[in-house]
Amino acid sequence: MLWTSIRCDLEAIMWSRREFLSTVGAGLALPAGTRAWLAPQEEIKTGLNGPVGLQMWSLREYLPNDLPGTLAKVRAMGFREVEGAGLWKRPVAELKAALDTAGLRCQSAHMGFERLRDDAPGAFAEAKALGATWVVCPWITHDKEFTRDDALKAADTFNKVGSAADGAGLRFAYHCHGYEMLPSPEGTRFDTLAQNTDPKRVLFQVDVFHALHGGGNPVDLINRYASRVKSLHLKDLKKGVAITKGTGTATPDVDVPLGTGQVDWPAVLRAAVKAGASLYYVEDESADPWGHIPQSLQYLKSVKL
Repeated sequence: MLWTSIRCDLEAIMWSRREFLSTVGAGLALPAGTRAWLAPQEEIKTGLNGPVGLQMWSLREYLPNDLPGTLAKVRAMGFREVEGAGLWKRPVAELKAALDTAGLRCQSAHMGFERLRDDAPGAFAEAKALGATWVVCPWITHDKEFTRDDALKAADTFNKVGSAADGAGLRFAYHCHGYEMLPSPEGTRFDTLAQNTDPKRVLFQVDVFHALHGGGNPVDLINRYASRVKSLHLKDLKKGVAITKGTGTATPDVDVPLGTGQVDWPAVLRAAVKAGASLYYVEDESADPWGHIPQSLQYLKSVKL
């Protein structure tokens, strides 16, 4: 009877066998100082109408060198979802197996503009091999300034990619990056792009940081294109950093944990929930992602919508 009681108590607090074995297995290869990351974390529960995942670009300094250990740490923080950002020097099958072992799911994958333009079938095959149902273009190649002509040419490409994605059983989205917030006859160059693309086949992922840093208003952007906004990148802009129209890049020092910067997160997240966005990805491009990401998660759990 005593053993039965002890066994029941243990079963009540243990992870699932798969999660436990995969995480500990990865942890055996980690230095002792990092094994604290393997303590089980509760599932990320927020007021959002969709899961909170991690954009893997956040850990670009770590994934190529220690894929299983890094993914184990991601899972230990409570993430179940990740968004792809390349293969990290691995065959796609190996990356998928590593994600499975870590207990992570990849519903969305970023793919480069040129690859989508020149080899959409290959990009789609890679996304499907990862388990993704979304393909997202994160950047439109352009010279120093993103022009209206760039927007129109990209719109033509995106219409073709969106149609091909639909035929392949995938959904396609464009990730705004701030450089599109310059004035245009349609409003901004983002508006030029949006108004010249098929609203059913070219959807949007709003990067809140870049939309704001580039001179846009993330809440207005989400509200204006509500039916097309399906996912968000969640990252915050340091207080005091200048807002400059058309800015498309930023240095690591201006990326801060959610809730400590300039973004009005309750307003942004309320707009996203109302729009029906279903995927939310924390992205941290600072020099200290391991320190910032847990702070961002705590904020998301506590924010009132």
